[in-house]
Amino acid sequence: MRIIDLSTTVDAGRWEVDPVEHEVLTPAEGGRHMAEGMRRHHGIEFDPADLPDGELLSLDTLRLTTHTGTHVDAPSHYGSRARYGTPRHIDQMPLDWFLRPGLKLDLTDEPVGAIGADRVRRALDEAGRDPRPYDIVLLHTGADQRAGKPEYFTEFAGLDAAATHLLLDFGVRVIGTDAFSLDAPFGHMIKEYQRTGDRGVLWPAHFVGREREYCQIERLHNLGALPGPDGFLVSCFPFKIAGAGAGWTRAVAVVEEE
Repeated sequence: MRIIDLSTTVDAGRWEVDPVEHEVLTPAEGGRHMAEGMRRHHGIEFDPADLPDGELLSLDTLRLTTHTGTHVDAPSHYGSRARYGTPRHIDQMPLDWFLRPGLKLDLTDEPVGAIGADRVRRALDEAGRDPRPYDIVLLHTGADQRAGKPEYFTEFAGLDAAATHLLLDFGVRVIGTDAFSLDAPFGHMIKEYQRTGDRGVLWPAHFVGREREYCQIERLHNLGALPGPDGFLVSCFPFKIAGAGAGWTRAVAVVEEE
């Protein structure tokens, strides 16, 4: 089998809306940290100089949001209440949602803004089939080429409510995108609202999750490397964080090869 990485790298050196803080204790610093902790908490004296090269283990401490890098949004991210009941957190989601056949839709020609149901219907026709229940639908917009730059936050295409409902009507429970968000950029939505007065243009894809239970994978990468619209398995198990509205994932596609 061949494994294709579909995940972005969490990198404190790259531009982020919410900057990543990454502190590193070197192996030598880790040895001293361990010795100090053993002395302070357990009364045990240990000289880290007795370790090989005076080193023990490195230690990384990060400060970041659960929406940094490739991540899965849980239903509780969309609101505290839903028509169907109490929205579940990321640690409560069924694991079998996140290991399923994938279906990639080519939307690379779409401009900045919201993608409608007619365009998604055309992409399905181009892919050669409709989603089956629990398929993971991946939206290939090409936005990942701007990852790490401010434009990644402002220049991409997302789904409107009708397009989101269309996919969920097939029994899809996980929709992924290589863009910053499954919705259109924040600035675009707000300008549309100011122009039209229509609240339905504000985060429509996310707010569909207040009506129907589903998850989003945002900030995917490398969807162009997939062998075609289907013929691969997607693995995107979210990190198990109690009470969280999202969890990071190392999303990959698995392609069986003869």
